[in-house]
Formats: sequence, C-alpha cells, structure tokens
Amino acid sequence: MSGPFLDKRHIRTAFERAAPGYDHAAPLQRMVGDRLLERLDVLAIAPRRILDAGAGTGYCLPLLRRRYSATVIALDLALAMLREARRRDGWRSRSPCVCADVEQLPLAQASVGLVLSNLTLQWCDAEAAFREFARVLAPEGLLLFSSFGPDTLKEVRAAWAGVDDEVHVHDFVDMHDLGDGLMRSGFSEPVLDIDRITLRYPAASDILSDLKGLGAHNARTGRFSGLTGKDRFRRFEERLSAGRGEDGRIPVTFEVVYGQAWRPDRPPEAEGAPVPVHWLGRPQ
Repeated sequence: MSGPFLDKRHIRTAFERAAPGYDHAAPLQRMVGDRLLERLDVLAIAPRRILDAGAGTGYCLPLLRRRYSATVIALDLALAMLREARRRDGWRSRSPCVCADVEQLPLAQASVGLVLSNLTLQWCDAEAAFREFARVLAPEGLLLFSSFGPDTLKEVRAAWAGVDDEVHVHDFVDMHDLGDGLMRSGFSEPVLDIDRITLRYPAASDILSDLKGLGAHNARTGRFSGLTGKDRFRRFEERLSAGRGEDGRIPVTFEVVYGQAWRPDRPPEAEGAPVPVHWLGRPQ
C-alpha cells in the first residue's frame, strides 16, 4: 500500500490549519459518516470501549454514544482537530481525546470492542493501520471504516494531466488492495463495497477552496511543491470547467470504499511499546 511515500508532517500541518473551518467544509464527510454508522444497525454488538480512529472534529462521537453504553475514545493526528472535537462535545466532554498516529496506537492490546474510522485511511499506510487496529481490538471485535478510492477527484486529476506531468492529486488505495491488506493483517470475514458520490461546483476555485478547507492536500513525498504559475493554473481551470454539466456546474467524483472485518478469537502478539504521544485525555 502507500505508507512510505506519505509525508506525515505535511498531513498533520494541513489538518491543523483546516481545523477551525473544517465543519463548514465537510458535509460530504458527515454524509459518509452517517452511512457508515447505519451499517451498525444490522450488527448485534455491544462494545464497552470504542475507538474513533481519525475522529477529526468529533462528528461521530455523540452518535456512537447514543448507540452504545460505551466509552468512545477520539484519536486524531492533528491536535487542533481534537480541540474542535472537545469544543463540539462541550467542556464536560465524555470522550477521552488522544493525539496520535493510527499506525502507532498508544492503546493496550485487545482493549476496544469496536474501531470506527471514517475517511482517514487514505492519509496513512492502510495496512499498517489495519495491523494496529487488529492489535487493539478484543477477540471478535469489529473494524468498520470508510476510505476514498482511486476514482476520487478523477476530474481534477484529468484536468491537471492536460497541463503538466506533475502529480497534483493524492493517490487513493483501491478496494481490492484494502481487502488484501485486511487479510494480511489477520482480519476475517472482510466485506467491502463502493459508493460513488458526485458533487457539483459553480467554479474550479470553489472545488479547490473546499479541498483546502478539508486539509485534503496531496500528501505524497514526491508531490509537486513549486509555484504553479498563472498560465498553468488558467489552463487547469479551463480544462476542468470544460466538463460543466447542463446545470452549468462542474462535477467532481468521490469514490467511497466502505469496509468491515472481524478480529478473530485470538488477538495478535504485542510488538513492543507504543510511541510517545500527546494526550488530551486518557482512556477510562
């Protein structure tokens, strides 16, 4: 999968900057979160401790507590996101907040019954995250996740491809690769499916503004980091705008991969101590 080529410092900085205005720019993330949570309706589980891995500003926290009498741990790479989550939850927040990388969870082995991860895996080495999820899940625990697939932003990618040879759009992991990663990480009974969502924008600048507001930058270490230049950017806008539909708006595709898998009866062996992290609150 994608791990060694991701710039974690860049990812953290982008989401730190996006945190104050993230909720305004994130209706798609909330919609996907709602659809992900709906999948719990048909699953007979009663977890006592839940990990929201990549909690962002905490949209899913109260929804999970409403479903289960459980401690819900909010974990995110960006400290500013967790501050927004705590503000949203109120000063008497019932969710412990942990600032850490999903690839190196500072949680004990077999300590949670459910791991939920909404649109986070595309910003990390998914298989490394799966191994950590498998480690912290109790036997017969459930992993439920969503991630963006490779058709995401295909219109933006195609428009840039007609301008230069640089990589301007983040690479997203294919559903089949995610399924293989689950199996290699020790999960059983993986179920994955795809939903394609099209958003329509009045102008190319609105698309880029939304992506910036979400912190959704290209996070590859080899990404283009120079100045785009007015002429190249104008050609990009022209190519993107050429795809306007009958409603006069520019369509942009988001391919959403949904997945679930179970931790088998026997949890994996622990592989050493977790790395140091910043804590906003400790699991109860």
